[in-house]
Amino acid sequence: MRGHLQRALGRLLSPPGPGTRGTGRRVSREDLLLTLAFGFFVGLSTMYADLAAPASENQPLLPWGLALIALAVVPLAVRNVYPFPVAAVSASAATVYYPLNHPDGAVIVAGAFALYTAVARGYRWLGWLLGLTQFLIVHIWEAVAFGSPRLEYAAGMFAWMLVVLVAGEVARKRTEYNSEQRARREEAEHAREEEMRRRSADERVRLAREVHDVIAHNISLINVQAGTALYLMDSEPERARDALSTIKTASKETLQELRSTLGTLRSADEAAPRSPPAGVDRIPELVERTRAAGIDVDLRSEGEPRRLGAHTDAASYRIVQEALTNAVRHAGATAISVRLRYDKAALAVEIEDNGSGAPYGFVSGNGIAGMRERAAALGGDLHAAPVKEGGFRVRARLPDNGIEDT
Repeated sequence: MRGHLQRALGRLLSPPGPGTRGTGRRVSREDLLLTLAFGFFVGLSTMYADLAAPASENQPLLPWGLALIALAVVPLAVRNVYPFPVAAVSASAATVYYPLNHPDGAVIVAGAFALYTAVARGYRWLGWLLGLTQFLIVHIWEAVAFGSPRLEYAAGMFAWMLVVLVAGEVARKRTEYNSEQRARREEAEHAREEEMRRRSADERVRLAREVHDVIAHNISLINVQAGTALYLMDSEPERARDALSTIKTASKETLQELRSTLGTLRSADEAAPRSPPAGVDRIPELVERTRAAGIDVDLRSEGEPRRLGAHTDAASYRIVQEALTNAVRHAGATAISVRLRYDKAALAVEIEDNGSGAPYGFVSGNGIAGMRERAAALGGDLHAAPVKEGGFRVRARLPDNGIEDT
């Protein structure tokens, strides 16, 4: 029992930590100035009351009257550090001061302000209990000392006590409201920062995927054409010249797309990219470059071609590009078919080669994962798997609403 009481008193008398009922652990300059102002006001009013009353009516201020005034006023300097202990000391000193018949100054105002601070800082029930106890003690003493309480005086004092305590409640609610608003603003700011970090991460992934798609496709073609040129250099120099021309074109496009991607990184504040991303209209270029590598590519389109949304358009190009790259680099294919089918609300893409396929239980790499992410980002799907008869097939369905994406 004693341990529980000691812990409770320790929590009550200790200064509140950050985020609790107090406003800080240090005495502020404002509180010191306020304490001096209260001391001056209480001292002046008490001296006036002492001089105005006959000498026989009041007890002398020295020593106990002055000590009680000091107990009521001085603790106000730490009212925001120890709200309830200050209220207990100041209100008690003001309560004891009047029954001792000292000059009737404004000591009670210091006690009332200490009660207001305690309630405003969150010590609600302790503040109300202390205020009501102070009121009862004063007026019970009056009833005993004078034979009956002064009802008009008691009603006036009770009204003023309610004003003080209710004002403390209003201040407390306002503080809680401001704290809640501040917490919401901080939470909103944190959410905005998280969203910015997420978008930044998504943009880095997107740019990494773009760089992967561009370099993987064109470097694969360059590698194949370089091998062809070396092989035919002596026997068929004209075909070797064509291979070198294809290498030049592919390397030039690679540099252009890399410059475009790096330009996007450098110009993050630009309203829009400088040139539109590659789309379905450039798939024939991919096909021609792949044919130049000595691979038979059959491109067919079904349905009525139409203008696709920007995201669907770009995703279709990159999926075809990645599938052709895989067929050239990994499958050793000699023939590839590319099918584009325009449905009412989607574009279906299918790329199939006659290469070596993939071993059983193969694990897809970054290229296939990137294609799946592109399709999933549009609400579509993509399947990539070996074909039983040999080769490898990529099928994707890319939803499209027929208008430009925003």
